[in-house]
Amino acid sequence: MGMTVLDELLDFLKEDTPAGDVTSEAVIPDITCTAAIRAEQDGTLAGIEEATLLFTHFGVAVTGGKRDGDKVTRNESVLTLSGTAKNILLVERTALNILGRMSGIATRTADMAAIVRHGNPSCRVAGTRKTCPGFRRFDKKAVQIGGGDPHRMNLSDGILIKDNHLAIVPLEEAIRKARAHSAYKKIEVEVESAKDAVLAARAGADIIMLDNMMPVQVQETLAALRQNGVRDQVVIEISGGIDEETLRDYAACGVDVISMGSLTHSVRNFSFSLEIRPLITR
Repeated sequence: MGMTVLDELLDFLKEDTPAGDVTSEAVIPDITCTAAIRAEQDGTLAGIEEATLLFTHFGVAVTGGKRDGDKVTRNESVLTLSGTAKNILLVERTALNILGRMSGIATRTADMAAIVRHGNPSCRVAGTRKTCPGFRRFDKKAVQIGGGDPHRMNLSDGILIKDNHLAIVPLEEAIRKARAHSAYKKIEVEVESAKDAVLAARAGADIIMLDNMMPVQVQETLAALRQNGVRDQVVIEISGGIDEETLRDYAACGVDVISMGSLTHSVRNFSFSLEIRPLITR
């Protein structure tokens, strides 16, 4: 049986507390308190569900009304906690780490999705497999919360024939073998030229990824696909070195999907703070 979300979250906590929170055990009496988690910047929230699950597992009541996907402003209260001081402090750092990473991803994704919509309302921004080891479930969820497409969850999730596959097997043969191996999965092929894009479409690819092309090359490739009558039978994805400075130009080319590894591999952590409020003695 696979691990549940709570199992994974508790594993993260165990990394931080292999023998408990020795400081709190040593100096904090058995008292209850309240605490507030506040955002220290503007952005899009993600990880609320996971943080709540962790705190409630340890008997800490969570209120506040904020949900994943909500917009938040600096100094705004995100969650209010009520429970034993020791358990709040036990979970604090793990919960803030999860909130920080997921909200950072969701915020960046939301920003990139807004740029894409301005250039091409029908285009979507997508994540990649360039995620934090052990945290992929949550990285991908954060991309979705931010308004992006998660793309493949793992290597088992879809067929994507890349340059290293094509270094061994010719393009048309690779597509034919992939179709014979799994008739029900979409087949995506990475190409670097308009010629190969047309070849892949004619061979039966469902999705064509244009890798590391400049906007003018993307436009030329789309024109070649239209001229050969195959543009409408494939989804066109572009990837490779795309950032917020070039994103709108790429979207305006008329592609369907723009995948960006930077949504997860170089995300800036979203800053939160947790402040204990005056203690309530038992």
